[in-house]
Amino acid sequence: MSFLELSLKLKGFPFSEAENELNRIQCLSESEFKIWHENKKWEIVKYHFENNEFYKNKIGKSLPEKWEDIPIIKKTDYQNSGFKLISDSIEKKDLYTGYTSGSSGHPFSYAKDKFAHAMTWALIKNRYDNFGLTFDSKQARFYGIPFERKDYIIERTKDYLANRYRFPVFDMSDEKLKTFFEKFTKTKFDYIYGYTNSIVLFARYLIKKNIVLKDVCPTLKICICTSENCAEEDKEVIKNGFGITGVNEYGTSEVDLIAFEDFKGNWKLSNENIYIEILDESGRKLTGGGEGRIILTALHNKAMPFIRYEIGDTAVIEPSDSKIIIKKLLGGVNDIIQLPSGKKSSGITFYFISRGVLERSGNLREFIIKQIEINKFVFEVVSDEDISEKDKAELQKKMDIYLEPGLNIEINRVEKIERTKAGKMKHFHSLLK
Repeated sequence: MSFLELSLKLKGFPFSEAENELNRIQCLSESEFKIWHENKKWEIVKYHFENNEFYKNKIGKSLPEKWEDIPIIKKTDYQNSGFKLISDSIEKKDLYTGYTSGSSGHPFSYAKDKFAHAMTWALIKNRYDNFGLTFDSKQARFYGIPFERKDYIIERTKDYLANRYRFPVFDMSDEKLKTFFEKFTKTKFDYIYGYTNSIVLFARYLIKKNIVLKDVCPTLKICICTSENCAEEDKEVIKNGFGITGVNEYGTSEVDLIAFEDFKGNWKLSNENIYIEILDESGRKLTGGGEGRIILTALHNKAMPFIRYEIGDTAVIEPSDSKIIIKKLLGGVNDIIQLPSGKKSSGITFYFISRGVLERSGNLREFIIKQIEINKFVFEVVSDEDISEKDKAELQKKMDIYLEPGLNIEINRVEKIERTKAGKMKHFHSLLK
């Protein structure tokens, strides 16, 4: 048993039951699965209508008879709700709770019941098996890490127990990337996992040095990119620098793993755990192909209603009346931070900078960060109240720790944040040429 599975079981998550249920679902015939899928989505709607104050208020006096008449829920609905979000039927001890990263610009708290969370991990284990990986496989993790001593020690301990080594993405200078490479020459990693732009930066460094990573670390099997979309051009860079295939993992912390690419770049949807819709701008099902809004229904989560939930991303699909065939997922992509010292850092760094300050304030609705000069960053914040001087000072302190001292920040409270025509919002972007 892997550390992760043992940890889940010790914390009371019914992982074995979840694996059994996943296996049962996957053994259904195509016709049986369609019936199960249809019944399951209505089952979770009825459950929350009967047990959840927030959702009952959202629906009204009675449930609609047609699925398309069920209201779509946006992230701001959870932030602005004056109603209880957790179902009355779920006890606190049976909850898994978390906080979205805010990488979409819309952070909020969420909850899952323990079985729903176990189903997520059972599905991830199943998908990893397709790449010859287990939860014990040695992982090279390109990720952030909190610098606060207690949290830092906790994360490093978890990394050790989970058989992974973390490469923090706050410093992506050539000097630091050289130390990353040296670690690969001494460690038998099975796969690489982490933020796309940090991984691509490392791959470009290796190409510049005429190095193929698999030549010095032949145990590498696959590179899994998460959080930010890995485009075809990025995959080519990964192939040239690492000598292995790059694939996308796509999901949201509050709902589930949504889809996973295979070695050929085909998307496998997480239909066992979620009901996925792709809608046009008017809210109609997109059957003729093209780009549409991603709408998710979490089929197993009884703690909090993620039903017809719009995550803010879009997908390009092929024409089909019977099933969703995804050609391209348009998830978030953040730019690279450039600093006066010459150091580079992942845009995701701002999650670690902002999470304990802006998000803790309790009045934040959405935010973006822009780099307008090499040493100046502007935070645009939509909030109920002004950001306090104490929080501004704490934000500056975090900038000094996670990036480097001497950077100037400006916080502007705004009425709204501009989006692209597709309605998307990049969490961090650089205006530097």
